[in-house]
Amino acid sequence: MTRMVNCVKLGRELPGLEKPPFPGELGEKIFNNVSQQAWDLWIQQQVLLINHYGLVLADPQAREFLKEQMEEFFFGLGAMMPEGWTPEGQPGAKGGGPARKK
Repeated sequence: MTRMVNCVKLGRELPGLEKPPFPGELGEKIFNNVSQQAWDLWIQQQVLLINHYGLVLADPQAREFLKEQMEEFFFGLGAMMPEGWTPEGQPGAKGGGPARKK
């Protein structure tokens, strides 16, 4: 039977994650309060942030930045799109490389 959670991100009862996404208090909080559907949305947001800012996951500062963004995405006011980011195909979209996060 599928484990259901009251998803804080999507505001309704949905199937939860099969296991905590990582160890620790934040991993447990996500496991108990975030649906699989919302987690999948975070993965897309995380990829966008990594690519836009050229983050290197071996860098502790990059990992901390992503952790902060993840907490805001699920438990804050929501994730903001990176500065200067425009969805592909929208007016103002430019080619070229992303601005690196400093």
